[in-house]
Amino acid sequence: MTFNDIIGQEEVKQHLIRLLKENKLPHAIMFCGPKGAGKLPLALAYAQMLLCQNPNEEGACGTCSDCQMSSLWTHPDLHFSFPIYKGKSSDKPVSDDFVQEWRDQIMSTPYFDIEDWLEDIGAENQQITIYVQESDNLQRKLALKSSQGGRKVVIIWLPERMNEQTGNKLLKLIEEPPVGTHFLLVSQEPDLVLGTIQSRVQRINVPALPEEVISQALQERHSMQKDDADLLAHIAQGSYTEAQKRMEHDSEQQMFFELFKQLMRDSYARRIKEMQQWSLTVAELGRERQKRMLDYFQQQLRENYIYNFHKPQINYLGREEEAFSTRFAPFINEHNVVGIMNELSDAGRDIAQNVSARMVFFDLALKMIVLLKNG
Repeated sequence: MTFNDIIGQEEVKQHLIRLLKENKLPHAIMFCGPKGAGKLPLALAYAQMLLCQNPNEEGACGTCSDCQMSSLWTHPDLHFSFPIYKGKSSDKPVSDDFVQEWRDQIMSTPYFDIEDWLEDIGAENQQITIYVQESDNLQRKLALKSSQGGRKVVIIWLPERMNEQTGNKLLKLIEEPPVGTHFLLVSQEPDLVLGTIQSRVQRINVPALPEEVISQALQERHSMQKDDADLLAHIAQGSYTEAQKRMEHDSEQQMFFELFKQLMRDSYARRIKEMQQWSLTVAELGRERQKRMLDYFQQQLRENYIYNFHKPQINYLGREEEAFSTRFAPFINEHNVVGIMNELSDAGRDIAQNVSARMVFFDLALKMIVLLKNG
């Protein structure tokens, strides 16, 4: 992978090239920014550039022995650390337990998010983290001599998923890495990363992608018509990952949309039996998916509230969502939007704290009756 494979982010690319060219490369960098902006692809391309024997203005040369060594994802001097669950190794789980799934995902597309990763490893109902054993595993790997006598690179995806014990152990490695070792951290929520780690890395902000950049990529890489690409790029709100999901008619997103419509319709009509069945259905989704669903509901609430202002440039609805909003949006206004948003937020908090999902969602449905009527 070279910088030419990455969508947009020209300023970030040039900054990274200058760091290496001017010999100002820090031993630890943290790429920060919103979902789908290209943080992981940038880290992957930069890792290949660092491992390359003859890097150029476009990144890795693609011809030296390091570039030709099998593939970047199996290079012996490139190591990955990412959040997992105890499904394969309940005793001492490490990223290596899921390295094949990781490589398969990157080969498919480096523009993916935590929802895709949960599905890849069959952890939709699990809490994933970077366990404390990871630091010992990295220590052993980095103690080995570089296979080509050059640099070693560690990419840590979502360091905010470390607990404090893990972060403190990895801090020692990041503070005093073995000679020639570089850490590339990729964070979506950098403020949740352990403060002592934040203070020891150089932060590089990766901004959301402009709509025209996403649209152009969709046209060139997926042969989309310009009008369709423009609409999808607008809905994606700066995330190429989201654009890909929408393009592929993501089944989870469609399911959340159907559940949102059902909840609002049944609550407004006071169909208690159907509301109870809805809560039982949602309770079976698993906590990670339930949290994603509630995030989607909050997004839809915001979009329906904004829809009433007739400002399409600040609305981000798909065609089906917009068709529903033409009828539903009038029921969301200043009298109830904050109350509904607070109830969705409280439900998300309760789910995260392992409160009974059946109770949480039936209670939410009952509260919707009053809140929708207040609109």
